[in-house]
Amino acid sequence: MRDAVIVEAVRTPIGKRKGSLADVHAVELSAHVLRSIAQRTGIDPAIVDDVYWGNVNSVGMQTGNIGRMAVLGAGWPESVPGLTVDRQCGSSQQTISMAAASVISGQADVIVAGGVEMMTSVPLGSSNVPGTGDSAGPARERYAAQLEAPGFNGRFNQGVGSELIAQQWNISRAQLDEYSVASHERAAAAQDAGAFDAEIAPFTLADGTVFSADEGIRRGSTTEKLGQLKSPFLEGGVITAGSASQISDGAAAVLVMTSEKAKALGLTPLRAHPQPPVFAGDDPVK
Repeated sequence: MRDAVIVEAVRTPIGKRKGSLADVHAVELSAHVLRSIAQRTGIDPAIVDDVYWGNVNSVGMQTGNIGRMAVLGAGWPESVPGLTVDRQCGSSQQTISMAAASVISGQADVIVAGGVEMMTSVPLGSSNVPGTGDSAGPARERYAAQLEAPGFNGRFNQGVGSELIAQQWNISRAQLDEYSVASHERAAAAQDAGAFDAEIAPFTLADGTVFSADEGIRRGSTTEKLGQLKSPFLEGGVITAGSASQISDGAAAVLVMTSEKAKALGLTPLRAHPQPPVFAGDDPVK
């Protein structure tokens, strides 16, 4: 029976909003991790059967099937195809599931899966072009009644959703701030210990600077500092810039193949074997 293994995983350092990667093109960053995958493993890119690339906002520099553009930008053979997947926040994770399924089924032997998001240049909501219609359409009406709570004014987004989750489960502002501080402290400790070094492919910026470490980690964060921030989503809300997911720029990729193919190529699988996934829609709050 065929299986699927991950033999290499690589990512760029994660840039913060308007940070080191702010002026880098999404195709170039995508191409960088593709080239890094080939360099680290020594594979001939021509053996890659397909590139599955995740992306949320396919607009501007991220449009035109960026999966294919990444292949061409990396200088790989034109014979290597590429496609783009949008399952919102799970887009790149979806590409790994698809890669494993393709390899196990025998449709392919070697797949590169990954994705890119340049949130500085292509902010959330960029694909909602004025004059082209509401992206939700009739689906928005389905939940209209639930959004009449004081302060929400009938609107819904990730921030509003997080506030509703906090209300549903009685999560306090203090709990969120404490968790956020602990998260940054752990990330800083891991970075200092070199825990991320093996997976990061340093990127050389236009000025020659080598960008090699995640810059979104907030060293020196305290609950006192976070306590001074206000919620942008709801008057008196508990979600702030200190506890919300940061706006980031970055790209990542994994190389998926059968264990038999890995052996033939002299590659050792990482301790990662993609398992059959289960997909389900869910209430964003409950």
